[in-house]
Amino acid sequence: MKDIFLLGSTGSIGDTALKLIKKDKSNFNVKLLSTNENVKKIYKQAIEFKVKKVVIFNKKSYLNNIKKFNKKKINVFLTIKDALRKNKKKSFLTINGISGIEGLEPTLDIIKYSNNLAMANKESIICGWQFITKELKKWNTGFIPLDSEHFSIWSLIKNESKQNINKIYLTASGGPFLNKDLKKIKNIKPKFALNHPNWKMGKKISIDSATMMNKIFEIIEAIKIFNIEGNKFDILIHPKSYLHAIVNFKNGLTKLLAHETTMEIPIANSLYVSKNNFIYNNSNFNYHKLNSLNFVKPNIKNFPLLKILNYKFKHTFFEIILVSINDILVKNYLANKISYISIHYKMLELLKKPYFTKYYSSSPKNIKDIKSMVEIVNQYLIKELKVND
Repeated sequence: MKDIFLLGSTGSIGDTALKLIKKDKSNFNVKLLSTNENVKKIYKQAIEFKVKKVVIFNKKSYLNNIKKFNKKKINVFLTIKDALRKNKKKSFLTINGISGIEGLEPTLDIIKYSNNLAMANKESIICGWQFITKELKKWNTGFIPLDSEHFSIWSLIKNESKQNINKIYLTASGGPFLNKDLKKIKNIKPKFALNHPNWKMGKKISIDSATMMNKIFEIIEAIKIFNIEGNKFDILIHPKSYLHAIVNFKNGLTKLLAHETTMEIPIANSLYVSKNNFIYNNSNFNYHKLNSLNFVKPNIKNFPLLKILNYKFKHTFFEIILVSINDILVKNYLANKISYISIHYKMLELLKKPYFTKYYSSSPKNIKDIKSMVEIVNQYLIKELKVND
């Protein structure tokens, strides 16, 4: 049996992973689960999958529920370090489905206890990849990117020379406002922005998809994960979301990877990464979705945040500032405190502020530096722009 650690087990990635594991309990043994504060759900998960170690990162939730878990002989911890301090055996796979930059510290703590790390925590990759990759090398831990686009790129180029890559295209659905004039939807309510045509996602990532910020984040992730220069990446609108990545090689060949709009496929392939004969139950090819593809490049007038791709991404404070500003703007939009168009124009305006640009040539030395920068951004936005963090 293969031991599995699951960070962010109460989120959508965690739900999907446990659903797949449930179908094949004889091959997998879930040894650790984590959540921030969804105690009710993780309690049920721990009992169902007979998990003896649970991490609750929220201190208040942790303290209020120690007795509840102990009655079921489930050990509950506040940190990954505490949970795995005496662990002698590496997990076969750690799946990280934590949302937000808060996932970076648990990621760094768990790598030494993992043979493979499958990760969908984009903010941590964007802001702290230099620290993650250092730990991966130190502990000889394999890395699998879980986002569908990055999993597709990883699958397409893992047996190829990077020198032979001419261009990599990430596809974008265009979200709910494809072909909509931004000025005509400048005051659109969040409920419409959350209505993604293809994917069932959380609120934050759904808004990022509508603004195209999610695709910008994915380009930055890809630059870091694959160590490939930014000018080799581009975005193509593909409303059906069936094709996830296209790699054009200098030898004249172009590879495309397609799969249904479900995270089950990259997660399942990660769980069975050591098997060559893994069979996914719903593996039929839907050729209808490849008819009349009509790829187009996104219109910068409708998606002005694409201008962010003109910046350089070199492990500096820029990425942390970018993620932090976006987090706060989206949070305030969802709370109906700023307009939809403000996410776009305030972001571009803020990134040019001398208050932030002075940090663009320096890099964080550790997690503490990253946390400090997040707080600097939060305080600036509260004080100067009168929005809440």
